[in-house]
Amino acid sequence: MAAVDAGKEIRRAVDSGEVFFGRRESEKSILKGDGQLLIISGNIPKLVKEKLQAQASVAGVPVYEFMGTGLELGSVCGKPFSILSMVVVKPGKSNVLSLGGEAKA
Repeated sequence: MAAVDAGKEIRRAVDSGEVFFGRRESEKSILKGDGQLLIISGNIPKLVKEKLQAQASVAGVPVYEFMGTGLELGSVCGKPFSILSMVVVKPGKSNVLSLGGEAKA
């Protein structure tokens, strides 16, 4: 999926679905089994990225690495702050789960 389509789908998920922003909220959603897709920015710190990816792997949650900075991801989401990680709980009217390949059943 092209980067432009990815941005549109992420924004549609934020507007019509249920998403949580930030490392702490992402971890909680993944560990509870609520998360369906983890989205991380390109400039997330290496240790945080590795920890989130490991937790997502154990929980069977696909991971999508956004090819922009946290500020760009925040802009795509319509937020005035940097977003290093976010988790999609309900995709709403978006097709965002296709970004992570095989979605969790």
